[in-house]
Amino acid sequence: MQRIKKAHSTRTRVASQREVLRDVLLSATLCGSWLTLRELSQLTRFGEASISAQLRHLRQPKYGSYVVEKRLRRDGVLRDAERGATWEYRVRRGAKAAARRRWARKALPKNVAAAMAAPAC
Repeated sequence: MQRIKKAHSTRTRVASQREVLRDVLLSATLCGSWLTLRELSQLTRFGEASISAQLRHLRQPKYGSYVVEKRLRRDGVLRDAERGATWEYRVRRGAKAAARRRWARKALPKNVAAAMAAPAC
């Protein structure tokens, strides 16, 4: 019986929609920005309805227990009256997630931690 050698796969892992949205929103939060579903859709090319669903998933413990904040965007009275309310979102890490990572931050040298924490806004 002849053994067939399997070729090593060179597949790269593609980030899920939820991971992409999480990373985009965390970066925006570090820069002090809030994003609407439409803006997120334009940035990621995902549909607004699926983005909304993924925001709900991010709140769940198995996906990180992120805090998803939502507020009404105040662009102008006329615009709100014509189209209805426009909501904007940001995501931040929950208290439990931050407590779990605290030990890792202390282990990094100061210059590396500063470079990692500085967003490119």
